[in-house]
Amino acid sequence: QVSLVESGGGLVQAGGSLRLSCKASRSLRGYNILGWYRQPPGQQRVLVVEMTRDGNTYYGEVVKDRFTVSKDNAQDDTFYLQMINLKPEDTAVYYCGASVWNSMAGGHWGQGTQVTVSS
Repeated sequence: QVSLVESGGGLVQAGGSLRLSCKASRSLRGYNILGWYRQPPGQQRVLVVEMTRDGNTYYGEVVKDRFTVSKDNAQDDTFYLQMINLKPEDTAVYYCGASVWNSMAGGHWGQGTQVTVSS
């Protein structure tokens, strides 16, 4: 079992940037999926980006070219989401997730961090 903790959320003006961090309770080496997801107010949780162990990265269309996922080169228990040119519609609770399977079904989730973008 692994626990995940997100940090770095907050209030930012439109056009601004934030970097979210996801820190795990142990090494994430060997996990098939590391990802970020978001749940806007009153909506379902959706994909922001997923990294797979074989090196592929899949971005949701609404964030492509503005958000970048990366791993910490020094620590294998942390990964990040760099967000630039934030828009009010990016307002959501952002969750990180990790799964040893080929999908997030049965995977592990953080508790979420709120990102609010003001216009």
